[in-house]
Amino acid sequence: MTDNPEQVRRSVRRWLWIFIVCLVLSGLTAFPLETETRWLADLVVGGPIGERFPALADRAVQVRDALAETNARHPFLAYGTDWLAFAHLVIAVAFWGPLKDPVRNVWVIKWAMIACAGVIPLALICGPLRGIPLYWRFVDMSFGVVGVVPLLVVLRGIRRLEWAEAVRTRPLDLTA
Repeated sequence: MTDNPEQVRRSVRRWLWIFIVCLVLSGLTAFPLETETRWLADLVVGGPIGERFPALADRAVQVRDALAETNARHPFLAYGTDWLAFAHLVIAVAFWGPLKDPVRNVWVIKWAMIACAGVIPLALICGPLRGIPLYWRFVDMSFGVVGVVPLLVVLRGIRRLEWAEAVRTRPLDLTA
């Protein structure tokens, strides 16, 4: 990364946009869960993935069937995932501040990093309580681990912007 504040600012914004787009996509995919699980099961079952990993194929079918049965008998439960989707979209909006003024809104980045870290204990504690297989808990935890990477890059860029601003507004007095 360069020391040019404008290039650093562009890099920070680029990484923020990547994070925002991923949040929005994650949120939008929480709406059509039944359709998505049907597609996933169709993709895995009878294909090379299912042949190589039969337990994964069995799990895909189990999840597809459970979701379809639940939606048919108790459609109101899907309202919970609608709120999950909405939460992702609202969280994405929170990054508007850092896009506009990353230094002033660095707290949003720190908050998001804490949220990414929180994914790990949530998966480790709630996963076994809900009967989630260990391999899937690792998939869930990977969202926190992968999600923190662009945030670390953004935080580093913000620190560089802070330093550049401090140097610009308070030049060193070498005569003292």
